[in-house]
Amino acid sequence: MRIAIAQGTAPGLDALDAAAAEAAGRGARLLLTPELALSGYVLGPRAAASAEPADGPAARRVEEIAARHGVAVAYGWPERDGGAVFNTVRLVGPDGTELAAYRKTHLYGDQERAAFTPGAEPIVQADLDGVRIGLLICYDVEFPEPVRAHALAGTDLLAVPTALMRPFEFVPRVLVPARAYENGLHIAYANRCGPEGGYDFAGLSCLAGPDGEVRARAGAGPELLIADVDPERNAAARAVTPYLADRRPDLYRTIARSPCP
Repeated sequence: MRIAIAQGTAPGLDALDAAAAEAAGRGARLLLTPELALSGYVLGPRAAASAEPADGPAARRVEEIAARHGVAVAYGWPERDGGAVFNTVRLVGPDGTELAAYRKTHLYGDQERAAFTPGAEPIVQADLDGVRIGLLICYDVEFPEPVRAHALAGTDLLAVPTALMRPFEFVPRVLVPARAYENGLHIAYANRCGPEGGYDFAGLSCLAGPDGEVRARAGAGPELLIADVDPERNAAARAVTPYLADRRPDLYRTIARSPCP
């Protein structure tokens, strides 16, 4: 399956529409956009004010964009559900129907904790063109447990919208390929780039393969990466490096329950 990874600076529906048009024109079946692609990342008190429900006006517009261009779209926005606001990514199919929605479970820093409620569902997946797509958001992928859980649940492609700032470039350069390698799956990592709200976002979006090799890599500026995902590579990589088969989960139970010192 051919995918497009949008690395950009300008959030909003117009930018998403333009990226979807280019992605479809270059043969992609899935467009992955950065974290909080509709609103921008640095929201503060504006997170609650700009939040919309999962079936709000912005959602309807994205569905129209996906259907018009014939490309699936994974996008993020502040989701309101009752009195809570979540940092959410939603996957819409190429016909405009919702396939999945995931709420960020690991919130990063005081800004996110003040603005959002953490999600409680660790594994969210959907199937597209025979590829099982899993969803995480930014900081989530830096924890080994969620990625391993996706690998055990059969995820072929882990889609990770991101807002990673400098000086943490080691995450896309080192950690994301390592996560892909140790779990034998593809990881698509779509970051922001450039300045916003006092931060300088690092770019370096990528597709990391199940062998740990980076199949496509962006630089520091706006870019639309095009890359191919082949689920058969996952099985081949796991045969060579059988981490999943060689696990000893009976030994890990007390470790998982142990508090941080």
